[in-house]
Amino acid sequence: MDSATPGTEPAEIAPIKPRDGKRVLLAKPRGYCAGVDRAVIAVEKALELHGPPVYVRKEIVHNRHVVETLRERGAIFVDETDEVPEGALVVFSAHGVSPAVHAEAADRNLRTIDATCPLVTKVHKEVNRFAKSDYDILLIGHEGHEEVEGTAGEAPEHVQLVDTAEDVDKVTVRDPSKVIWLSQTTLSVDETMERVDQLRERFPEISDPPSDDICYATTNRQVAVKALAPECDLVLVVGSTNSSNSKRLVEVALKAGAKDAHLVDFAHEVDESWLDGVTTVGVTSGASVPDTLVMNLLDWLAERGYGDVDEVTTANEKITFSLPKELRSTVR
Repeated sequence: MDSATPGTEPAEIAPIKPRDGKRVLLAKPRGYCAGVDRAVIAVEKALELHGPPVYVRKEIVHNRHVVETLRERGAIFVDETDEVPEGALVVFSAHGVSPAVHAEAADRNLRTIDATCPLVTKVHKEVNRFAKSDYDILLIGHEGHEEVEGTAGEAPEHVQLVDTAEDVDKVTVRDPSKVIWLSQTTLSVDETMERVDQLRERFPEISDPPSDDICYATTNRQVAVKALAPECDLVLVVGSTNSSNSKRLVEVALKAGAKDAHLVDFAHEVDESWLDGVTTVGVTSGASVPDTLVMNLLDWLAERGYGDVDEVTTANEKITFSLPKELRSTVR
């Protein structure tokens, strides 16, 4: 999987210079990706145009701060479409939904805005394409994750979820020459390829996706963490516990050589005992995290002597997505 994805300019990675005393290595890229930015703006625009309440199925993105901020502005988050009053406006989250959810919304005469990330939509289209060709589709992803549920729901009779190594052994296929693997967009690249290797041992003829399913932002953030982790006594990842890509950054940091790593939503959640004996702190954030939360963490660290900040840049992201079609006539 190539980190030089469309919309991304690789950056020349400067050597990390040794320094005396406490310091912070700040990862770039970090924080909001184009799909998250699009989804959050979609809810904001819906509130501006239609006024509250605007219903949102599931969390628009997996971040506590973002969800609470939108809730304060009049967004109402629900778990299922049948909780939305008939005829009301509902936004579908960045993680995507299945055709069954779209059908239920239509049955209830709901007005819908689909904020599904275009990169998730791409995987949905791949599922449909290969289901129509009667392939068995092995979807690598985390059981229960909203994105996985939406993707599998495109062709449930063709899709089998592969989450753990044990799941690989449980897979059954009809024709070993007509099998393809696809993946959730927010996984660890290394873990995904480990699962692919296991699947390939069982099914040597298994096909790869037409293009990388793991999104550019997930890949880029993992590459940036790998670049700084070997120099870090501690890596702090800003993100929520239900954010798959944020949790993967903690795992990637530890595997890449960080002595310790933790996930926090806010600066005040950092346990000061984590800083005992720590000289270099790495800081990054998941793809659904506004940068203001990272800046708050940097301020918190500066108050404790970690005011020297070096940014470690591994790529420059240029990609943007247009708003959902229901909102494209509006101006941000």
